[in-house]
Amino acid sequence: MADTHKVRFEPVGIEIDADEDETVLDAAFRQGVMLIHGCKEGQCSACKSFLLDGDLQMGRYSTFALPDFEKDEGYVLLCRSHVYSDTEIELVNYDEDMIRSGLPVVTVETRTAEVADLTHDISLLRLNLPEEPAFRFHPGQYVDITVPGTGEHRSFSMANVSAAEGYLEFIIKRYPGGRFSGLLEDGLAVGDPLEVVGPYGTFTLRVSSDRRLVFVGGGAGMAPILSLLRQMAESGNEREAVYYYGARTEADLFQLQEMAHLTQQLAAFEFVPCLSDSWPDDWSGGTGLVTDVLRFREENLADCDVYLCGPPPMIDSALPLLEQLGVPEEQIFFDKFTITAAAED
Repeated sequence: MADTHKVRFEPVGIEIDADEDETVLDAAFRQGVMLIHGCKEGQCSACKSFLLDGDLQMGRYSTFALPDFEKDEGYVLLCRSHVYSDTEIELVNYDEDMIRSGLPVVTVETRTAEVADLTHDISLLRLNLPEEPAFRFHPGQYVDITVPGTGEHRSFSMANVSAAEGYLEFIIKRYPGGRFSGLLEDGLAVGDPLEVVGPYGTFTLRVSSDRRLVFVGGGAGMAPILSLLRQMAESGNEREAVYYYGARTEADLFQLQEMAHLTQQLAAFEFVPCLSDSWPDDWSGGTGLVTDVLRFREENLADCDVYLCGPPPMIDSALPLLEQLGVPEEQIFFDKFTITAAAED
């Protein structure tokens, strides 16, 4: 049996127990401490932190996420880190409110309730939870779903608001040859079991902020933003909000009726669909890439909280634009999945 050691996170003063055979990030998740993270596979730098003291060793990771010179200075990736003594770590990126409101990561067996097409390449998947599940999540979070018959998983954000509804709802883009998304076409039937692990992610509304909300999304990135908008409608949130959603053609748009309903429920909400490839003559939405529409319509976003969710290229192009528009880094929120996972599913 592996030894257990104390890990203390500064400057928040939170302490957890970590077994030698689990990563520091997994140990935190297990105890409901939701640290900033992204891919969980050593390929992004979201969980990068600084080792203050202790015996810590890392498994394989990408030098894109942690260059050698940063490793030599003492930086570590928590998703690859195992501790072999009591350890002290300084968090580089953190949100103390999110850390302290974290929920324990659990594994739950769900049952397929519905698979439906939303567009030619985007599906809705609904999974029923067992009665009285231990699983809970905050709107905007995601889970890992195990690909049946393999040890692999794919990460998907929930579109609904709460596990108390008795189900989890996902919006998933189908890719040719995708290991999981291929199941949505012909391999997943109502009643089939799927193992879900979570919740993960810090893509949640910050209750301490009353700044204007700017949502920017595309494709299946609709899911977590829809979850946040549904949360706002249920709670009577009166924050001003706008949602720029990018698609190629009018046929690629979906959930339009619900967006119209949310516009009625939320007095200060505007939905701006953006089409990049073609649009009808009477089109009243945005034209061009969603980031181009954002640049055209927004001169300064310094006093806004900005939430991004979409394909990696969209996020990569949006981040420097947001810097140009004056958004402080701590007011930008997104879940950064690895390009490999995104490309496959």
